[in-house]
Amino acid sequence: MPFALFDTALGRCGLAWSDHGITAVALPEPDERLVDYLRPFGGSVGELDGTAERAATQIVLLLDGSPADFAAIPVVLGVSEFDRAVYDVTSGIPRGATLTYGAVAARLGRPRAAQAVGRALGRNPVPIIVPCHRVLGGGREVGGFSAPGGPSTKEKILAIERVAGFGEPTLF
Repeated sequence: MPFALFDTALGRCGLAWSDHGITAVALPEPDERLVDYLRPFGGSVGELDGTAERAATQIVLLLDGSPADFAAIPVVLGVSEFDRAVYDVTSGIPRGATLTYGAVAARLGRPRAAQAVGRALGRNPVPIIVPCHRVLGGGREVGGFSAPGGPSTKEKILAIERVAGFGEPTLF
């Protein structure tokens, strides 16, 4: 199971994959940290091809501000049933839109599970493909973001996607 690094508008990213789909996505940070993060998912450096190449291309497009479509990118998720349900709801959030942690919980029929939704998204091994950056706290707070760069990276991605209130000039 290989992994590879590739350049995007936000910096160098990486992904790991198997014959069945993408197993991990790493957002920008120094190369050695990307490798350390991806190695348990992928094992060795490989060449982007097939599904991995399509996934990397879509990530590059999204982070460049262009339309991207991850619907045909298979992912391999060794996660709980609850986490998978959270990722399914989150994957349905279109570019330019957001939901709150509470709204995701409500869609799961568990309206009091907003914190559990946040924890599930914090474990998301395939950010961008499962767009956890599109989930905000109440009052449009950025909330947490476990990817490198934390909430600042989340804000950058939301600005790239032209989500209202992010990346726009302010008067103060």
